[in-house]
Amino acid sequence: MDEKSIYSLLEERFGEGIVGEFQEEGSGPAAVYVKSDEIQEVMRFLKEDGRTAFDSLMCLSGVDFEEEIQVVYHLHSMTHRHTIALKAKLNRERPLIPTVEGIYPVANYHEREAYDLLGIIFSGHSDLRRILLPEDWPGHPLRKDYTYPDQYHGIKV
Repeated sequence: MDEKSIYSLLEERFGEGIVGEFQEEGSGPAAVYVKSDEIQEVMRFLKEDGRTAFDSLMCLSGVDFEEEIQVVYHLHSMTHRHTIALKAKLNRERPLIPTVEGIYPVANYHEREAYDLLGIIFSGHSDLRRILLPEDWPGHPLRKDYTYPDQYHGIKV
């Protein structure tokens, strides 16, 4: 199944849960924009439906575009050898999206990294805490508006 067919399948199944136009393959795989509150249902469908069988979450990334934060999921099917990206736009002031770790367990670590570095809150996550930085580190350093502290516990940064 090609990416355009997957997009059509998702549009048919989820209707308004799929937002915007299909994003053709460019520097990355073709992408589909999904409403953040629909992400779990869409991911579960793509994993369990035999036509898509996306059994691998290759990557989950947070991206700061200044006006909004996005979460990008790269999926791959070992069975069908196809890939697709799902993107969800989040409110910059409170970037909140449901966790997908119950569908793809590897998301646990990816979501913790996105939380740590960008402040994205994955609701329902089993252990949402910093993974790279100390628990008391101020702010989220991959945010475009982040200002690095001069010192951390008396150590020059």
